Amino acid sequence: MNGDDVTAPLLSASPSSSREGSEGSLCDWRGSGKGRGLAASPTSPSRRRAGPTSGLFSLAAGAMAVGKNKRLTKGGKKGAKKKVVDPFSKKDWYDVKAPAMFNIRNIGKTLVTRTQGTKIASDGLKGRVFEVSLADLQNDEVAFRKFKLITEDVQGKNCLTNFHGMDLTRDKMCSMVKKWQTMIEAHVDIKTTDGYLLRLFCVGFTKKRNNQIRKTSYAQHQQVRQIRKKMTEIMTREVQTNDLKEVVNKLIPDSIGKDIEKACQSIYPLHDVFVRKVKMLKKPKFELGKLMELHGEGSGSSKPSGDETGAKVERADGYEPPVQESV
Repeated sequence: MNGDDVTAPLLSASPSSSREGSEGSLCDWRGSGKGRGLAASPTSPSRRRAGPTSGLFSLAAGAMAVGKNKRLTKGGKKGAKKKVVDPFSKKDWYDVKAPAMFNIRNIGKTLVTRTQGTKIASDGLKGRVFEVSLADLQNDEVAFRKFKLITEDVQGKNCLTNFHGMDLTRDKMCSMVKKWQTMIEAHVDIKTTDGYLLRLFCVGFTKKRNNQIRKTSYAQHQQVRQIRKKMTEIMTREVQTNDLKEVVNKLIPDSIGKDIEKACQSIYPLHDVFVRKVKMLKKPKFELGKLMELHGEGSGSSKPSGDETGAKVERADGYEPPVQESV
């Protein structure tokens, strides 16, 4: 046989075989296709893989639904409002008492949560600092001085306070600072006789001399140093030899600033001289007896007032009280 006879049967195909082959290829193409109107054959790989994955998707959907139902049933209705509790129903009001150096003793009220378990109400009150204007403490119109009072002990519904610092208001300080004058400042740390360490800040301003024509009143650097030295000396002398109560009594009318102004007139005339700030740096160990003395209730002020003492009534000899008909 030659080569043409061998290849001829291979090239020719019967109509039935070609039809079957075309149908098989058509089925394969339908199975792998994703077009419109195409159905996968039962024997195609995509049809075989669809079975187990569809079961997994249905299980996952069921699990998510169960979880959501659990959350809804546990929390109840979604968005339900919580019960509102008034926080002030668990708190008490306490009166704040100023020391006896001031005219107005009852300066206000403060709020604290009631004692619950180990959390005691008095512990929450101790250490609270109240800033009060001197006008409210002295019933005065001069309101540019502010005193800080700290709660040191609680007696019943009263908070007993002690001096904790002093300051000038911002508007007063800004009103004193002007052009054409020299501002002189000094500060010093001083210990009182009863063990309180205070830091005092002083401020003063130069002013025109009598019959001065020049607009400015600037002090020379040497004069500024001399005035600052005088300020330090007078503040040290006034505080070092007194206890805290006497120091506060001097701060209320600001007698220290007036003494400085008078002493510095020979160096350069001053005006608006004030102890502008007092800071409490250290305190001695707390003693209840001293605090009660500051509030006029200790051993030092135990003299009975006229309202509390009894009066002797003169009776005749052999006096007998009348018989009462009913009690």
